[in-house]
Amino acid sequence: MTRAFTRSVRSALATSAVALLLAAGVAHSTANRYVEQPEFLQPTAAQEMFADAEFGVDPMVTGPVSASFEQTQTALGCDKAVWPNIPPACYPDR
Repeated sequence: MTRAFTRSVRSALATSAVALLLAAGVAHSTANRYVEQPEFLQPTAAQEMFADAEFGVDPMVTGPVSASFEQTQTALGCDKAVWPNIPPACYPDR
């Protein structure tokens, strides 16, 4: 009777150890998994440039700028660009 009890205890301990290792492995693999966001959820370049601007930043500069910068803005269509899809070149260098 003692041998049967010992075998059942060993069997239960071995099963518990395997279950514990399996649970630890599953927890580790799910904790370290990186799932990339879909492209439409990833921030645009303008959103990354102005992360603190909750409602966006107007791309049209009202102060004096160089002629080449004005040409760049015209070529990129900065006056018609809508937040957050504004090319970074629409903004002057900081």
